[in-house]
Amino acid sequence: MKKKITATASKSVTKSVTKPKNKTAAMHTPSIRTFNVHGSHNTQSWEFSNHLVPPMTASTTFRLQSLQRGAEGFQLFADPQNYANPIWIYDRLEEPSSKMLEEQLAKMECGEVAVSFSSGMGAISASFLAFLKTGDHILSHKTLYGCTYSLITSWLPRFGITHSLVDVNDVTAKDLKNKKVKVVYFESVANPSLQIIDIDRIATLVKQENKTRTEENQIKIIVDNTFATPWGLRPLEHGAHIVIQSLTKNIAGFGTEMGGALITSKKFLTALLMIRKDVGAIMHPHSAWNIMIYGIPSQVLRFEAQQRNALLISQYLEKNKLVEKVSYPGLKSFPQFDLAKKLLKSPNGEFAPGTMLTFILKGSTTKTETFINHIAKNGYSITLAVSLGLIKTLIEVPGLMTHAAVPKADQEKSGIPAKLIRLSVGIEDPADIIADLEQAFKKI
Repeated sequence: MKKKITATASKSVTKSVTKPKNKTAAMHTPSIRTFNVHGSHNTQSWEFSNHLVPPMTASTTFRLQSLQRGAEGFQLFADPQNYANPIWIYDRLEEPSSKMLEEQLAKMECGEVAVSFSSGMGAISASFLAFLKTGDHILSHKTLYGCTYSLITSWLPRFGITHSLVDVNDVTAKDLKNKKVKVVYFESVANPSLQIIDIDRIATLVKQENKTRTEENQIKIIVDNTFATPWGLRPLEHGAHIVIQSLTKNIAGFGTEMGGALITSKKFLTALLMIRKDVGAIMHPHSAWNIMIYGIPSQVLRFEAQQRNALLISQYLEKNKLVEKVSYPGLKSFPQFDLAKKLLKSPNGEFAPGTMLTFILKGSTTKTETFINHIAKNGYSITLAVSLGLIKTLIEVPGLMTHAAVPKADQEKSGIPAKLIRLSVGIEDPADIIADLEQAFKKI
């Protein structure tokens, strides 16, 4: 039996993420960048002695050696706080591939645990269902991904859960005095407006309010960190309670896998495992394995390449006379540039403004349509498609596509002008991306 080797979340490249295999091994502290490639050399989720790459699990149910072991497995699942050796029972509960993925995701977001789901929306839905009940109120930022908006405004009210859509950056202590408020929800970098939420400020207000509440009535800060990614921001370090990642996006990175995850502290683990079990939004082992083996090891390299391209393209657009407005956190013209530099940082402290940008063309919506249609038909480096964070550059018009669920009358208030174009920048040669844009500009 090998000695268990643990790994702790890294806040910087200098903090240890694995321990050496034996006392004679050289003491070296690998960075989170390296940990993403190798993961733990030893995990209770699988025995690594004979595998450079862990095998993919292919069983939906697992052999149990005795009735006692089966009973113990269900008991451990219901109270997973302190068990070291998982007992695999049925893959809707837990299984090795997704468990290994979760170990890496927790470290990337500087959390204690992670729970994976079949999609980002599965993770978001679970975070609400696990911690909200009839009569509770969710205080949400006004700018949200279209499906999240629909979930909050159309589905949660059916269960008697009310909501307010506000500018979370304007929230005051008075707003949190309403004892029905149980969740403050926002995207760290809002989709698609790119507005950044001052997490430190919100966390301070919520912490102060929670001092007046019982444990069961505490307000929880839930943050969708998909745009920023763990390489650009780690909300748990700033006081958030639960972080969401749509793994489909930059974490997976290649547009081939779908998944979501919640990263948090151990005290919330049971509730999240139970809601996943009962709702059934479990990630398939095939997707978990691919994200773990291909997505996570390449995430930093992809993100940094995409980020370099995003800055170059946003600078090009800012100088273009046919462009009315460009929004990118890495530009000094970005309204929240100082806040961006404060919050958007890689684990080694470098400014990480991200891979997403938006822009608005001068003139009518007809010009926007002509511009987009030309790219859709003739673009090589740019593709008209939804999703984001992939190695390929994707363009879309949120008001007509990803955020169509937001009523037209509310889109402008939510930071989604009718002509807003969203660009998710890939890893192509930036000159080729700009060449596609140039050809489209010539058509308007």
